[in-house]
Amino acid sequence: MLPGSYEEGRVIELTTRQKEILELVQQHAPVTGDQIAEMLGISKPTIRTDLSVLVMLELLDAKPKVGYFPGQALQPQGQSILKLQQMQVKDVHGIPVIIRDTSTVHDAVVTLFLENIGTLIIADEDSTLLGIVSRKDLLKVTLGNPHAATMPISLVMTRQPNLITVSPDDPVVEAARKMIHHQVDSLPVVISHEEADGRTRKEVVGRITKTSMTRLLVDLMKQ
Repeated sequence: MLPGSYEEGRVIELTTRQKEILELVQQHAPVTGDQIAEMLGISKPTIRTDLSVLVMLELLDAKPKVGYFPGQALQPQGQSILKLQQMQVKDVHGIPVIIRDTSTVHDAVVTLFLENIGTLIIADEDSTLLGIVSRKDLLKVTLGNPHAATMPISLVMTRQPNLITVSPDDPVVEAARKMIHHQVDSLPVVISHEEADGRTRKEVVGRITKTSMTRLLVDLMKQ
């Protein structure tokens, strides 16, 4: 049973009746609209819209005078695509690598290479997101600057409103789209909290990277 499909960047949740139709078609294909309606105990006009939606989403296919049968999205390769489309960031994000805003550029460079990553997240003691710094940012500030090592990382990091983030409940596809659009290698995963003063605090709970995306695609291909 499929919980939903994906179209134009948004998840489409299937209704209970649409899920029942999918199960019936998978069990009895090819099956006509009249037969589906009879098995559901309702009239054919009642399910006409449901059938159209399922065909549009390629969950069902239809042949005149033959009936309905599983569509491309229900084939093995289609199942992998649907699984990817239905996955959320919380299913794949990793542990964030965080340094404090009191750290120096030297601290950031050492952490970057010890952790073998491309981007560091800067947060306070409450894990509130303050900024990010990339390998490219550190190269820019250190090349030809003998005093860069002692500079506070807060002078180098990218701050709001230029930070691109995702939430744990965002679709993985949306995270990938953001990384491609903004040309970044990773995104902080945050949970937003409304503070008493009206401001929004973003708590860092993870990070999602191009590497984790690639690993996910390879795992789906293996399946």
